[in-house]
Amino acid sequence: MPIYRPTSLTSCACLFVMTCLPLSAAEDGGGGLTDSQRLSGWEMLFDGETLEGWRNYRRPDVSDGWSIRDGVLTCSGRGAGDLITNEKYGAFELLLEYRLSEGANSGVLFHVAETDGPGWHTGPEIQLFDGRGKSGVEKSGWLYQLYQPSAPRWADPAVPLDAERPAGEWNQMYVRVSPQQSEVCLNGMLYYRFVKGSEDWNERVAASKFAKLDAFGKAEEGHIGLQEHGSEVSFRNIKIRQLEENGEVPQPIDGTLALQPELAFPNLTWEDWEPIDDAGRIRALRILELTSSRDGTNRLFAVTQSGRIYVFENRPDVTQAKLFLDLTDQVAQWSQSGRNEQGLLGLAFHPNYADSGAFFVYYTDAEDDRTVVSRFRVSSDDPDRADPDSETILLEIAQPYRNHNGGSIEFGPDGYLYIGLGDGGDRNDPLAAGQDLTQLLGSILRIDVDREEGGRPYAIPADNPFATPEDAAMGRRGEIYAYGLRNVWRLAFDRATGTLWAGDVGQELIEEINLIRRGGNYGWSVREGVVAFGNRDDAGPTEPIDPIWEYDHQIGKSITGGRVYRSDRVSELTGKYLYADYVSGRVWALEYDEEAGRVIRNDEIIDGGTPVLAFGEDDHGEVYYMTANMKGECIYRLVPAK
Repeated sequence: MPIYRPTSLTSCACLFVMTCLPLSAAEDGGGGLTDSQRLSGWEMLFDGETLEGWRNYRRPDVSDGWSIRDGVLTCSGRGAGDLITNEKYGAFELLLEYRLSEGANSGVLFHVAETDGPGWHTGPEIQLFDGRGKSGVEKSGWLYQLYQPSAPRWADPAVPLDAERPAGEWNQMYVRVSPQQSEVCLNGMLYYRFVKGSEDWNERVAASKFAKLDAFGKAEEGHIGLQEHGSEVSFRNIKIRQLEENGEVPQPIDGTLALQPELAFPNLTWEDWEPIDDAGRIRALRILELTSSRDGTNRLFAVTQSGRIYVFENRPDVTQAKLFLDLTDQVAQWSQSGRNEQGLLGLAFHPNYADSGAFFVYYTDAEDDRTVVSRFRVSSDDPDRADPDSETILLEIAQPYRNHNGGSIEFGPDGYLYIGLGDGGDRNDPLAAGQDLTQLLGSILRIDVDREEGGRPYAIPADNPFATPEDAAMGRRGEIYAYGLRNVWRLAFDRATGTLWAGDVGQELIEEINLIRRGGNYGWSVREGVVAFGNRDDAGPTEPIDPIWEYDHQIGKSITGGRVYRSDRVSELTGKYLYADYVSGRVWALEYDEEAGRVIRNDEIIDGGTPVLAFGEDDHGEVYYMTANMKGECIYRLVPAK
């Protein structure tokens, strides 16, 4: 659910970009900059070929103790000396991969000033140390003697987070240093945040061995350094992005489209809805789904997170949305503390709705937070009213936490129902659900709602990827169509090609867009996007598939997956995937070449300030987007700018 607060578990303020980089390139050290990275200001600090831009501390050249081979920079050990950049950096982001030999010790320094003493007399050190399995030592990612990660809330025993991978394996570190806030992530997990010069910083420095060093941590800019501590350590894919004074970075776009929003139904009112509840509290109308029944009646159905479904005629001058179904009493209310990702989250009409009258909903139960997928039927005497007593529950899935509920449901061209589930919530996938095929969480399910089998009110399609007797013997769930997803928001089939699109909300690093394939593994939570996440050794049975597009948390922090525009009303949008970011309020149009298998263009439509909850589609392929609104003016479409 694309809701963000400063302490939200949906995503945090770490920043990262690795768009469309094949995993094979990341594994063999190929790295390099992608189009998205170049567009958003990233540069190579070490390109894998030369040490141009680097030198030894207090020397004009680089010692023989540092060598380059196959794109990897290696410090051979004692006598190599500390390496620093020629250039000084103030506010920046640094991204690198490192590999330690057994027992190795090294570090990354920032804001180093060249003085008579060593670099660590002025520049704080982010420790690189082979400390796995050891206690009482400062481990990789710790800001030496100053900051370390805390224990996850769910950890038992409550020991500091340790995301490092063993000696001999590659680790990925992200560092942000800025006056507003600095932070460190290791293998995709947030370790800590700090502000240089703050009261907390000064207190920690005063209690450390650096207290006697007058210049320590005082500089506002300086060199970046790689330390030599007499151990063999390797680096690759070192990238940097300098930040503007206000922290902004260039947008990863190829251009802008001259379009503007327009209220699609400006006269629309909502039956039995008021912006103030019985207790006098203001409540926004939050529409999370807009879809049609595809029965030839040209109606639209709008789903509110609080539990109501409305129906209205699809014409610009429509004035009333009728209450089709009210599930408020049985749906968890998003306005209650801790429940902002719960509620009525999905709606899908049976492909043969005109004859069957069946439709399906996905909601969070008000009593115990479980996910419920149910079938309802339309009233026999009023096509604009559902029968509230017709509910048949198809699936009930326990939710261990109150976020990452997913909630998208869509019928595919094959007539089966697809269901998007999050990983269960909290941070770092505490149940390791993303790669566990014995759990339904962290997956997209595919079920046959027209048959019953095995005591279930649905059947599992025979060609589901994990529906074999061998899979069943291993406890794998046959309902799973694809897996390795953190919190899909939202699913959408392209009506022209049948391709299934999914926006997946990230944690520390990136937001991603995936094309969902049968049996596909999308990496979470051993990967986020195309980079390592954590240090679990629990990957699923199939290799992860790269997202087709990503953006980092300096661009946005909570993706709202959209839909492919198939109307001919706005020709410059036809065939493009419209998507948004809830936190930054930006809206984009992505052009994907299915034959080439790559994104060829990303255009900006709205440059911020529009927190899009979801996208919808009508019978004609027109795409709408929805925002929360106190007046009920929630549904927009795009029109040429005036």
